[in-house]
Amino acid sequence: MDESENAGPESEEQRIARESGYWRANVRLLAVLMTIWFIVSFGCGILFRDFLDQWSLGGYPLGFWFAQQGSIYVFILLIVVYVRKMRVIEREYGVDGE
Repeated sequence: MDESENAGPESEEQRIARESGYWRANVRLLAVLMTIWFIVSFGCGILFRDFLDQWSLGGYPLGFWFAQQGSIYVFILLIVVYVRKMRVIEREYGVDGE
């Protein structure tokens, strides 16, 4: 017999452990992505601007480019990464609704 056929209903402890693991993974992912966004938007656009301005991108100093355009592009990329990673996490913890 297949193990999944043999498995009974989920106990309360199992459900709590699964949900706790899901939220831990979700918060960990959010913390990593928000840290990246902070470093790119605040760090590259403000703190490291003078250092980055020695290079240019599209004819503009790199620090200025990050402050005006780059952080927006990175934010959109982080949204895409979040959606893809959350699909994996939801499947892993059985909360994908399928």
